[in-house]
Amino acid sequence: MSAVFVTGATGTVGSAVVADLLARGQDVIAGVRATRDERIPDAAVQREFSYGAGAGEIRDVLDGVDRLFLLRPPAIADVQATLFPVIDAALRRGIRQIVFLSLQGVQANRRTPHHAVEQYLRETRSPFTFLRPNFFMQNLSTTYAEAIRRDGEIFVPAGRSRTAFIDARDVGRSAAATLTQPGHIGKAYTLSGEQSLGYRQVAEIMSAVLDRPIRYARPREDAYLARLASAGAPQDYLEVQKMIHRVVRLNISAFPNRAVRRLTGQPATSLEQFVDDYRTAWIT
Repeated sequence: MSAVFVTGATGTVGSAVVADLLARGQDVIAGVRATRDERIPDAAVQREFSYGAGAGEIRDVLDGVDRLFLLRPPAIADVQATLFPVIDAALRRGIRQIVFLSLQGVQANRRTPHHAVEQYLRETRSPFTFLRPNFFMQNLSTTYAEAIRRDGEIFVPAGRSRTAFIDARDVGRSAAATLTQPGHIGKAYTLSGEQSLGYRQVAEIMSAVLDRPIRYARPREDAYLARLASAGAPQDYLEVQKMIHRVVRLNISAFPNRAVRRLTGQPATSLEQFVDDYRTAWIT
């Protein structure tokens, strides 16, 4: 069996990877927490998997696998104890490719867990491919959705910065392409959308598509963090949010590219299309 093992298979990106691999006729093994997860398509094989499992369990779950899609769940900080053993087990299995979902700009940010994983994949001479996505459009339909739905405002401390947002579905398509086409071993791809937008423009697009007024509140960082804290967000989450939006305000995420188009043969999803597809996320 020559299958792709997908970690995070029920998540925003992982589910897109599973769907696109299946559409390409690939054998897919989805790593799930339970022995049967209804969110996984019937065409995929499910295997119970969790980071931090013993070496024998990881070895068994990778049986018949020749490619691995690897991502770090947000709750995991200690990648040395969790992701590194999966990489080691995959290498012992003779894995021919590991596609790692990394982070835009990670090569210049040594404090992130993603940097440590990339470095380990290089040190172990793994057959890696790095995908470094920009900000997900799905943040609008998840993290920021309540304020948009309830108050008609995008409440993020992004100032006048611009962002080339990427649809997580495009990340899934790009991952599937790199896992099924030759020539991607040892490569790193920054995945951005083809539009560079300020949040005021994002609000205008959402207003037009949803036919209701949405505005960009443009809060100060302290007001944004105070709102998160009042909603019960832990301190480590606040620190991550602080770091993320300071990077945004530096316009590091502003630059669009055509990486999705080059990898998949199709353009990246526009924000207009995304908002139309996800419109139920903002219905009151």
